[in-house]
Amino acid sequence: MLETTIAAIRPADEAAMAAARELHGRLTKPAGSLGALEELSVRLAGLAGACPPPLPEPAAVAIFAGDHGVHAQGVSPWPQEVTAQMIGNFLAGGAVVNAFARQAGASVTVVDVGVATPLPTDPVAEPAVVGAAVLDPAVPRLVVASVRRGTRDLTVTAALTRDEALAAVQTGIRIADELIDAGAGILLTGDMGIGNTTPAAVLIAAFTGVDALDATGRGTGVDDPTYAHKVAVVRAALARHTPDPADPLGVLAAVGGLEHAALAGLILGAAARRTPVLLDGVIAVSAALAAAAFAPDAVSAMVAGHRSAEPGATAALRHLGLDPLIDLGLRLGEGTGALLALPVVSGAVRVLHEVATFDSAGVAEK
Repeated sequence: MLETTIAAIRPADEAAMAAARELHGRLTKPAGSLGALEELSVRLAGLAGACPPPLPEPAAVAIFAGDHGVHAQGVSPWPQEVTAQMIGNFLAGGAVVNAFARQAGASVTVVDVGVATPLPTDPVAEPAVVGAAVLDPAVPRLVVASVRRGTRDLTVTAALTRDEALAAVQTGIRIADELIDAGAGILLTGDMGIGNTTPAAVLIAAFTGVDALDATGRGTGVDDPTYAHKVAVVRAALARHTPDPADPLGVLAAVGGLEHAALAGLILGAAARRTPVLLDGVIAVSAALAAAAFAPDAVSAMVAGHRSAEPGATAALRHLGLDPLIDLGLRLGEGTGALLALPVVSGAVRVLHEVATFDSAGVAEK
């Protein structure tokens, strides 16, 4: 599945991009007056191979959840059980992501790809046939697709085997296909996993080459001693595994999380279907680095929703060549920053669909 997905990913359509730029030049506004929105709409035209590109709707948030053996190293003050407890909160509609999703009219799918503790709700079996109800914004949905109950401690051994990492990547691809088949016009990345900013920092350092200090942030808000320890853990993991960015599956297996691998798969799956993916914060962009290492043209499908307060996110976005749409100092995860950026993406595309040209509106040009 991974190989066929990668093979289906193609470069952006240059003719569609040229047509979008030409159309912008004829719309009733000064040339370039919409700033970054214009280039975003051009990129989305290139992804779709059409001008104007389809409106990015309906929106579907996919939250991948997993736990981490490195939690045993004291990199987070939160107990690991919070991962499962937050899944219960997502399904009850009580998390920030739910509030923002309701505002945006986006559906929420929660995927247990590797939670260590029992979920506080009866698992809902993954349906054999996907229907429109999957994209119901009023009903969060759980998919149980656990590869294993949390990763191993990456300071001691590889977090995952290659087969486990591959299974998680392929889970992400399947979820992308499922949501797109159900009608989603844009996918938004979400994540949940206590301690997951530590493997994200290792992934970012591995793929970009930045120092551990520049890749590591405070996550849920750790104090200075814990932060210094966290940086040391990231350094130790890099030294132990010497991950090779030319082998993205090997990097994910050695130092990644199950949610990171699944998010990489979601991005690849969307890119293969020429569907945009709106990236959330540092977990998403660390996964996006892996997706780009698998298939460089997958970057054409990526839209950076926001700039996370985590320093590694800026390093990752710079490496990917992506500019974030908003910068609000967010560091929550869940998909919240991507949801806040969704209206910006919609507006960029809607301009090409609805704004009159100078000729059609009878407006004189300069």
